[in-house]
Amino acid sequence: MRFRGSMLAWGEDCRRGFRLMDSGGDGVPLLHVSFHIADLSAGRGALAFAKTNGNAFVMPTSDGENGARVRGKQKFVKCKEKIEAVGCGDDEVILLSEKGSVYRVDVTQTLYLPRMLEAFCRIPVSQVACGSRHTVALTKDGQVYTWGQNSRGQLGLGKKGRSISSPQCVRSLSGMPLVQVSAGGEHSFALSVSGSVFGWGRNDCGQLGLGDSQDRCTPTSVDSLNLKKTTSISCGKDHTAILTKHGTVFTFGSGQFGQLGHSSSRNELRPRLVAELWGAKVTRIACGRYHTLVLQENNKIYSFGCNDQNQLGRSNDSHPTVPLPVLLPPDIGGTKIRTIFAGENCSFALLTTDEKFHRDSNCDNANNKAQLCLENMVKRWTSESDMKTWKKTKQEIQRTFSSASCLNRSFLEKKDKHFQTSPKYHGLDLKRAQLAFKKLVKKKNVWEEVEAALLRLLPLLDKNPVGVEGLRIYLLLNELLRATQTQNPQQSIKLAEVVAAAVTRLSGKNLQVIGDWWSSLMPSRMVRHVNVWKKAVSAMLSSEDGSHTPAVRNLLLVLQYMYNVNSRVAECQRLPDSVFCLKLSEAFLDEDGIRWYLRSHGEMMMSEPRVLPNFSFVMDLKAKMLIFQKMCDATKVEKALGDLSSLLWSYMWDTPDNLLGLVLDVRRASVLEDTFEQLAATQQEDYKKSLVVIFDDNPEFDEVYIKDFFYEVFHEIVSPEYGMFMFNDSKTLAWFPSKAQQEDQRFFLFGVLCGLALYNQVIIFLPFPLVLFKKLLGVTPSLEDLTEFSPSEYKTLHCILYEYTDDVLENLFIDFQITWDKTCIDLDPAFPEKPVTGQNKKEFVDAYVNYAFNTSVKRIFQEFARGFFKVCDRELVKLFRPEELHRALVGNDFHDWEKLKQNTLYDGGYNPSHPNILMFWEVFDELSENQKMAFVWFVTGFERLPISALDKIKISTKKISEDFGDRYYPESETCFRLLVLPLYSSKEIMKEKLVEALSSNRKYSQC
Repeated sequence: MRFRGSMLAWGEDCRRGFRLMDSGGDGVPLLHVSFHIADLSAGRGALAFAKTNGNAFVMPTSDGENGARVRGKQKFVKCKEKIEAVGCGDDEVILLSEKGSVYRVDVTQTLYLPRMLEAFCRIPVSQVACGSRHTVALTKDGQVYTWGQNSRGQLGLGKKGRSISSPQCVRSLSGMPLVQVSAGGEHSFALSVSGSVFGWGRNDCGQLGLGDSQDRCTPTSVDSLNLKKTTSISCGKDHTAILTKHGTVFTFGSGQFGQLGHSSSRNELRPRLVAELWGAKVTRIACGRYHTLVLQENNKIYSFGCNDQNQLGRSNDSHPTVPLPVLLPPDIGGTKIRTIFAGENCSFALLTTDEKFHRDSNCDNANNKAQLCLENMVKRWTSESDMKTWKKTKQEIQRTFSSASCLNRSFLEKKDKHFQTSPKYHGLDLKRAQLAFKKLVKKKNVWEEVEAALLRLLPLLDKNPVGVEGLRIYLLLNELLRATQTQNPQQSIKLAEVVAAAVTRLSGKNLQVIGDWWSSLMPSRMVRHVNVWKKAVSAMLSSEDGSHTPAVRNLLLVLQYMYNVNSRVAECQRLPDSVFCLKLSEAFLDEDGIRWYLRSHGEMMMSEPRVLPNFSFVMDLKAKMLIFQKMCDATKVEKALGDLSSLLWSYMWDTPDNLLGLVLDVRRASVLEDTFEQLAATQQEDYKKSLVVIFDDNPEFDEVYIKDFFYEVFHEIVSPEYGMFMFNDSKTLAWFPSKAQQEDQRFFLFGVLCGLALYNQVIIFLPFPLVLFKKLLGVTPSLEDLTEFSPSEYKTLHCILYEYTDDVLENLFIDFQITWDKTCIDLDPAFPEKPVTGQNKKEFVDAYVNYAFNTSVKRIFQEFARGFFKVCDRELVKLFRPEELHRALVGNDFHDWEKLKQNTLYDGGYNPSHPNILMFWEVFDELSENQKMAFVWFVTGFERLPISALDKIKISTKKISEDFGDRYYPESETCFRLLVLPLYSSKEIMKEKLVEALSSNRKYSQC
């Protein structure tokens, strides 16, 4: 929509220079000119404007006889291109053409000859802004360039210094999705598409809004304006004004002439709301040298600040410090004010009579243009097949995907929701991105150009963007990689490598932002993003020549970041750990395990392992157990070879007793006593040898003896009757006592026994809470750990922390004295009976948990852990998470009885349809859950199943004879998982014999 040739002008020499058709009378003049103005700017040395037909004019300004500034005649500036925007500094005018070219006019010269800036010949510019002696330009691909004087850091190049005549890219803003730049006397600003504000340069009056008066040489985020939905910035010589989406105005900087509008002349170091403007929405702001204008939705203009030249439009007021209405001429009638300009000591307003005209806020148009409609571009790129248009399409693709700024302002949430962008919210509509990228990758030539552009861009990305909007690209790249993997998995590998390298270069702070964004996504999308990197890792690991490159490590590091983020998410929203696991073959695990083992033993010539030990989170528990077993077996072999060497050295002497391994010769009647005695007498380095158990001097070696040994030992040692541990109220879980004797060696030996069980892959009876395994792995206990051991105490503490008000706490008379292990404990000995209040309740809960799980058991737990790690290598144990270590030691409950039936094998004349078998399964179905678990133990030797047997539990059955055996009991051979099932004449007899077999003499199931 074009202006109608009418304008208001007031302030310094306001009418001179314009070729008027007519002008109003006194007050703010209404000027009728013979042309339509597209843009206007006023500086100390000149006033310039551009007509809507593309012609540009400059009016010089100089000192008059009485010291006032006087404006000269307008001069036409002849350019090869049409001009759409102008900017004025002290001594020069900058012209911006419709094509994005930039021209400089030196107004100190007699002839106004425009000189094109060569730096922008191939880089189209969308905006220019002039300070006193420096210029800021914003390119169409979102880059900021500056040139001119740099005495206060106003160029944003990292240091103050000499003037720079050629435009320089402000690298720290390179990835930000910017929509506006502004310049003041010696300071500069940039505005992002979602309202982030960045300032740099002179700050002696607080004009950068950073809360201090220190200059800045690089763009710095004005954090106090975050989430304010800033849409426009305007700068005066030493002050700044910003406008928000909701029409509110904030000002800061110098208030010497009242130009901040806060009813004072005080400087403001931080943005402050101009409260006097409440009541009507502001749609435009403009700053002159020492004054400020605002245009309201109701067609009124308000002004405040210096009025020496009547630039406020109120001749009777000197320097009003609050917004007052400009005295507009009465004869403008129904004319609407389209926009306002302010520069130096001048003020202007452009008018329109267009009834359909709707005034948006200052930067709405720029904002809308900046939000790339990449969906439409993708649609056009993928539909065009004309060779004539392909060259232009290629250039557009390269320009778009070579700019992080362009990508970061694409696919924004609609309805202004993206203005809420923060370290916790990304502001993207990833569904739209997903659909667009799905189309994009289907056309080969388009995708090749996109990939080439991204491969050039990604190594250049800033590892520490000045604002979080510069990080959006990383979420978008996840969606793009997913689309590529779906279309052509092999083509995506190189791009995934480069993206991973860019991610790993980011600072920890920015990784946390991306992690918080990612964890806020829907779980289904989170899983899809994880799968992107899993596929990339799997593809690299499967390649013959690429599996040992740094690229694999980078890909795994990205997965690790995601895994760590997921670990911090609330449990109800957390993805299962299995989502991160890769399908690793046994051959791969063998090779990686060998590499790890050899390097840990000093063989540094061997290549580093790819997954072990740093990326064990991609291994499921079966894979970890396989590695653990092989590493333990290798240690056993190493110990055996050492013994063999000793034997060869001293073959003429008696063979040492320990050459067989770690031999425990115990009596069944006193198994625990004998075990403690023999372990205490054993050299601790022998704990890592192969374990041999002999019962009652029987020299026959049998694997079942080891199972029976651990069964007997642990059922006795953790029984309440043995008295070694304290128990919870329900007597279901044990914990270390707080009153153990200092000389009690049993806790060290208990740790040795637990280590021996894990080392020898034996499931044990260990009714301890999960916090035991957390402490072994160095994980700090929390209040949640009390849930398992003492639900009632947990509930009380949870209420104290989260539910009880301060008044309720005061009336409950709770103090820092607790009862633990039947002993009264003061959690704060320095202040006996200190009451629990709303201010110290967290301190109380933390102290309670710390005492229960740390302080009260510190010494004996250290002994337990010392014993455990005398057997198991600490680095090897770190492969496991606490839950996994628990399952590895304690096993898994098995309740899938249908799977048990399906996996049962039949021999010795039995088959699935045999009458005795059919009768057996009927009896089995009638057993209680505990009896069924007893049956599993009876046949397999396990009360709970080891990880390796969980999915493949099988049992075999065979007959004793062809005759009925009603007098016989079922028998088992646990090492073969064999059930010997006699023929029974009736179901009742079978059930009686089976139940009795399960309940009596269970301990001695043998092969």
